[in-house]
Amino acid sequence: MAYFQYQGRSIYYEVYGQGEPLIFLHGNTASSKMFELLMPLYAEKFRCILIDFLGNGQSDRVEEFSPDLWYEEALQTICLMEHLHWGKASLIGTSGGAWAAVNAALERPDLLRAVVADSFDGRTLNADFAKNLLAEREAAKANWQARQFYEWCQGEDWEKVVDLDTRALLRCAAEKRPLFHKPLEGLQLPILLLGSKEDEMCRGDLEEEYEAMASLLPQASVHLFSNGGHPAIASRAEEAADIICNFLSRQAPGEAGR
Repeated sequence: MAYFQYQGRSIYYEVYGQGEPLIFLHGNTASSKMFELLMPLYAEKFRCILIDFLGNGQSDRVEEFSPDLWYEEALQTICLMEHLHWGKASLIGTSGGAWAAVNAALERPDLLRAVVADSFDGRTLNADFAKNLLAEREAAKANWQARQFYEWCQGEDWEKVVDLDTRALLRCAAEKRPLFHKPLEGLQLPILLLGSKEDEMCRGDLEEEYEAMASLLPQASVHLFSNGGHPAIASRAEEAADIICNFLSRQAPGEAGR
């Protein structure tokens, strides 16, 4: 168990394995716990770092989340890399964490080798994002399994965390905030766009969106599973790990992929 400081607050992170640094970025209303069960698939090849973004998991709480939440999380990720001083890292961001990963790569490409962006809507939020978000969050609160997941990730104050996150995302959508703070075309790093065609939490035209993004990025790869839930890294865990590890082993020298 370890912490680093970001703007006077404590952010939790944990490390598994040895090798090239690989940082896992969780999605909205989740925490680093969502990756713990996946560590046997990655920790023999990489030094895996799991982070709880501010306001989530075992990190300090906040009064509000910024509507530019994914950019703020990118800055926290950059701060973590600077704190560790372990050389260039790769990022795996899933769902909301994928936007954080891409933003971090756009801000500080000098700190990174490659990015995996899993199960997210891409350049824009889908047209029904706000309506779907409200319906999904209300249904989740009424669902025992979803409530258990929230509590497992966040602790006893899970409902406040979820409500704050919902409020921030609704502001982001209503104010049409940019999801990337720099032009996406400026991303020169290798990036893998990962997801599932059956993912009901992503936009219906996910395949077309990923291909359009890939056409803008010189080192982009796309892999969409024909079936699977949200996120792909968990619902298709073993297959996703094989694809991700093979992708990263082609980018990073040293121990990755050995």
